[in-house]
Amino acid sequence: MSARDEQDLIEVRPDERFDEARLHDYLRGKLPGADVAMRVKQFSGGKANLTYLLQFGADCDYVLRRPPLGPYAPSAHDMGREYRVLSVLHRAFELAPRAHHFCEDGEVLGAPFFIMERRRGIVVRGAMPERFAGDSDAPRLMSQALVDALAAFHAVDYAALGLSELGRPAGFIKRQVEGWNRRWGAAKLEDDAQVDAIYRWLSERLPESAYSSLVHNDYKLDNTMYSAEDPARIVAIFDWDMCTLGDPLSDVGMLLTYWTQPDDPPLVKGIGTMPPGDYGFFSRREILERYAQRSGRDLTNMGFYHVLGIFRLLVILQQIYVRYVRGFTQDQRFAQLGLAVQGLIAWAHDVMESARD
Repeated sequence: MSARDEQDLIEVRPDERFDEARLHDYLRGKLPGADVAMRVKQFSGGKANLTYLLQFGADCDYVLRRPPLGPYAPSAHDMGREYRVLSVLHRAFELAPRAHHFCEDGEVLGAPFFIMERRRGIVVRGAMPERFAGDSDAPRLMSQALVDALAAFHAVDYAALGLSELGRPAGFIKRQVEGWNRRWGAAKLEDDAQVDAIYRWLSERLPESAYSSLVHNDYKLDNTMYSAEDPARIVAIFDWDMCTLGDPLSDVGMLLTYWTQPDDPPLVKGIGTMPPGDYGFFSRREILERYAQRSGRDLTNMGFYHVLGIFRLLVILQQIYVRYVRGFTQDQRFAQLGLAVQGLIAWAHDVMESARD
């Protein structure tokens, strides 16, 4: 277990506990090694789906994933979809952890869940890991590995894995724009003309998608895990519950949305999911250059995909925030998400204006 991996583990939050004895009884005979005593801890990262470590004995670990507490959009927290993808993707893409078991019986845990293998390494979030802090080349190596892994994922032959029915590439972007607008309508606390303007801007500029592939739909730095020994090597990619078939450039737009760089406005830096400051990570321009080089794809319309990524993220954060406001979660990390949503709205309009130039 890496030091960073250890830091991410906490005792299960009081409002996110479950009946451990019932779960253990259910898992006996379904997972190798699950017949001995079970210990449960929680991974502290992430703002939506809940992730737990299940430890059986001294050297048998699994990871359990379930949706967030309270009402949620099943299509955004689809444990069955995530299981389906991870049960086969590892055969062609080694960075995908293998899923072992899926349970849709809500009586066991209160929601559908699945069990997957545990990977060990370093997840980079709001601070540069101590392990890499003295390596001036680490941020660029990490950036390069992140982009290269995305390009490699987009090159996977999904038909060979039996995933041709996972989604419908035709019309994918239009459905994304319409779908996220519907989710905004369900999660908003009040009308917002600025958000309506973002939706109109996207609707009027729908591109003709030239490419189709598997799409992760939430690709970002802290959904990956790096080797503790080598910042140039990713060992796992997580959070596959929105994986589908569609336009791979939407993943690139999402990565740009989560990415920060030193010249960003303070609100944008606060929304990012990576270490703030001038560590030497790629700029967004360098991300695009590297992805174009590795994939061979034309990225001239990336302004649209970037705005779509921002629109998606502001809706995702609003969905989490409204659960907090309505008392479905007591996690205090979510108390300021309303301000983050407003920051994203302003950023979307800035990118929209730049795309006109």
